[in-house]
Amino acid sequence: MSQTATTKALGAADIRARKGGAPLVCLTAYTTPVARLADRDCDLVLVGDSVGMVLHGLPSTLSVTMEMMILHGQAVARGLERAMMVIDMPFGSYEDSPQQAFRNAARLMAETGAGAVKLEGGAHMAETIGFLVARGIPVMGHVGLTPQSIHTLGGYRVQGKGSDADRVLADAQAVAEAGAFAVVLEKVPAALAARITWTIAVPTIGIGASADCDGQILVIDDMLGLFDAFRPKFVKRYAQLASDAASAIASYAAEVRTRAFPAAEHVFHDDGRT
Repeated sequence: MSQTATTKALGAADIRARKGGAPLVCLTAYTTPVARLADRDCDLVLVGDSVGMVLHGLPSTLSVTMEMMILHGQAVARGLERAMMVIDMPFGSYEDSPQQAFRNAARLMAETGAGAVKLEGGAHMAETIGFLVARGIPVMGHVGLTPQSIHTLGGYRVQGKGSDADRVLADAQAVAEAGAFAVVLEKVPAALAARITWTIAVPTIGIGASADCDGQILVIDDMLGLFDAFRPKFVKRYAQLASDAASAIASYAAEVRTRAFPAAEHVFHDDGRT
């Protein structure tokens, strides 16, 4: 990771210690330039498997590979100095057994320099989380809407409504008790997110959840208005970069077609004259 002698990157213990304190600022990043921008203001930068959808045009996160995560993790690491880097474990890399999860988590951390891994799932993943933590791999949990399970969840639906709230709460408790240093709560009702935040001992990081969470995270391409395939209802767009870029490209194309683009200061000829 790009780290100077005077800058200490945040770690899992630092994030965990923020429980109930100043809200944690978190964003995803997939490239070095964006990581540098996020590092200025973020406590945690997630190399999310959302990269498959927002950068590679995949229909879901299910086709994301270890190689893709490593490639983007290495790029993000080059742009960070202060923020903690967490990297997603892709679908199929950890569900089979704790041993499988350890092999792949160890590879992700060794080849990217990430400070932790994130994996999806509640109570059924508690054993795996405990196994990883006991072997020196910090783990961030992720409950509620878990995008890698959209086929069993019936799509990108709110989780924890009505009687289902107890299940999501139990999932969060199991993940925290297994040793996760923080838990992402995705697309759960505000009252439930607040209840979980008050109940578990580690920070909650909301995405489409309550402002009462200990922190918030967004997919950076969503909040910048770069990803237009669909727009989650809970996302506030802080910029409209896709439309700005489209206008800029159209202006450039028009100038080229009409030969109206600005003349270069020096025009180079075949014989080397200017």
